[in-house]
Amino acid sequence: MIVERAYAHVDSPDPGEWPWSVPCVRQFLDEGLRFEAPVTFLVGENGSGKSTLVEALAEGFGLDSYGGSADWTYATSRGTSLLVYRALIHAAPRGGSMASSRSARSGFFLRAETALDALERESLEPDTRSHGEGFLAAFREKFVVPGLYVMDEPEAALSFASCLELLGHIDQLVKAGGQVVCATHSPLLTALPGADIVQVGEDGMERVRWADLELVDHWRRYLADPQAYLRHVLG
Repeated sequence: MIVERAYAHVDSPDPGEWPWSVPCVRQFLDEGLRFEAPVTFLVGENGSGKSTLVEALAEGFGLDSYGGSADWTYATSRGTSLLVYRALIHAAPRGGSMASSRSARSGFFLRAETALDALERESLEPDTRSHGEGFLAAFREKFVVPGLYVMDEPEAALSFASCLELLGHIDQLVKAGGQVVCATHSPLLTALPGADIVQVGEDGMERVRWADLELVDHWRRYLADPQAYLRHVLG
């Protein structure tokens, strides 16, 4: 483990103001988030706050919230949540030097909406390949040495087969001593054996088994009977 816990201190946050109005962020302020396995998946609906949490974790570790590897800092006008500027991490013993020294830090923050720009700056030439191949190039070339690797919905650019390849990269990375935190909507990714799964929603954060995830239940039902869902959305 590189990071054991992430947390934040905010004096008198306004519960009606974003992001403090988001249930998982309020719970994060009260309790923090402990990491109990080398791979942690945050799962929830759009707007549930999972991306806000991983962005704050990346910044707390010293990864630029825009995205990219540990030795890059980007000049960008892209807005970030106030939580980013309050997030702190408690490093595991073997992650202490990474958290306190930029020269010793290793890792990568891959976020779907800024990935192409980040990959271009890292000389991975995303314009010469498909979006998904650009992501896979990052996994193959940047997700190698032990460090903290944070991802926000990497499946957005990946096919079924590419998601399986990503799982293989994650498995090899953690066996080499890395740690992964990933926000996702993918039942395929979250099925990784040994991963810790945190479901994010209206009740905040709770740890759940893969088989009990709402997204797994919905996909199972949809694949068994698509019309049960489609009749509610198609005219």
